[in-house]
Amino acid sequence: MSFLTLSQAAKSISKSKSTLNRAIKSGRLSAVRNEDGTFSIDPSELARAFPQNAPERAPVVHHEAHSERPGTEASSKIAMLEQLLEREREALAREREVSADLKEDRDRWRAQATGLLSDLRTAQEKTSSAASSEVFPSAPPKRFWKRLLGR
Repeated sequence: MSFLTLSQAAKSISKSKSTLNRAIKSGRLSAVRNEDGTFSIDPSELARAFPQNAPERAPVVHHEAHSERPGTEASSKIAMLEQLLEREREALAREREVSADLKEDRDRWRAQATGLLSDLRTAQEKTSSAASSEVFPSAPPKRFWKRLLGR
């Protein structure tokens, strides 16, 4: 039984590696983690989890209802339109996956920027409090002779 790596599986179904990784983490796709940390994915499991993108699957055209006269122009147009509709649905699914990946990346960047901004504000508050203590120093110490003579 041959297993696919994450990269090979992603290429075979035209998805990104991060999409497959999220599917594995969510439990939608089963995979075996190897000792080196990589995943091995069974092709049949990949076809189960992503049926519209399975490499073995031929496009299905449903035109049995219109097969009374198979040579008619209308039935060929219907078959062509059904194929076009299927391709558009697949393109839409790919676009939704890309959109989800981009939203996830955006959220990570936003969280990182928020953390850095809070760190910057904390550092500025520390420097401003240190600067304010330098502006108003405590009373200067008495000179040596005044301390010695008690004045």
